[in-house]
Amino acid sequence: MSRTLHAQTHAWLKVFTISARHLSFTRAAEELHVTTGAVSQQIKQLEERLGFKLFRRLPRRLELTDEGQRLAAVVDQAYDAVGMEVRRLRTGVMSGVLRLRCVPSFLAKWLMPRLTRLQARFPDIELHVASEDSNLSLREGEFELAIDLNDGRYAGFQITPLMDEEIFAVCSPQLLRRRPPLVRPEDLGYYPLLHDVTAWRGSHDYAEWEHYLNALDAGSVNVRRGYTFNRNHLTVEAAIAGMGVAIARRTLITDELDTGALIAPFAGAVATGKTYGLVYHPGALDDRRVRAVHDWIVEEAARGHGH
Repeated sequence: MSRTLHAQTHAWLKVFTISARHLSFTRAAEELHVTTGAVSQQIKQLEERLGFKLFRRLPRRLELTDEGQRLAAVVDQAYDAVGMEVRRLRTGVMSGVLRLRCVPSFLAKWLMPRLTRLQARFPDIELHVASEDSNLSLREGEFELAIDLNDGRYAGFQITPLMDEEIFAVCSPQLLRRRPPLVRPEDLGYYPLLHDVTAWRGSHDYAEWEHYLNALDAGSVNVRRGYTFNRNHLTVEAAIAGMGVAIARRTLITDELDTGALIAPFAGAVATGKTYGLVYHPGALDDRRVRAVHDWIVEEAARGHGH
């Protein structure tokens, strides 16, 4: 006799897996809303179809045979896999690898604290994150999405703006001790300055401070001195340590001002004219995975500054 499974066999297997779970035809019958005799008969037919026994029928109880135990494990796994896949299909779950490139300080201070929410929403998307400076060119084929800080123009790419960046001076309260008061920008001459040398694409080592002080009509202050770092969040950490005055970015400051680790000696912030944006190849958003992560990042940016 052929042992090929047919539709009726699949129906019997469902009865079998429930009976195996309960080790009781009576409880299986209750779950299936049929009689105990109907369950017993279907198990008998399945055993005849398969050519081996699945249960040992003992007084007042059932035991799985070795063959029954092996089959029950396989059938349970199969039903679990089918159920999971159906749930994925119903909810539009996507899977696979997505390469995301991001400027380092934005990744460390803004994106990382939020990634658990992305993981919770799309647990089957495997995000491969690369931290790259803005001064390194975006090249086709190296990413599906990139978060960059620039003027919003990327030849050969499309961009979705996320948020404009503003900058302001910060320092540790400890730095002000035993120094002249820091009241006006001109007073910065008495303080060491901290620089991010990779502020934005094409910027020079002192670009942030020059841009900031020119906007405050304090361009006469000598900014070409002090410590340099190649990450904004490192300059902020150096400021917290009391090494000097740094330029902070509104988007990347979290609770440092609220806790008093840093103070802003001058009122107001200065627009940089630069925008954090999502960069992608034309047509990339046709991929449902890319569209999903793109829309999630846009949604997070719209939530505002808080985590």
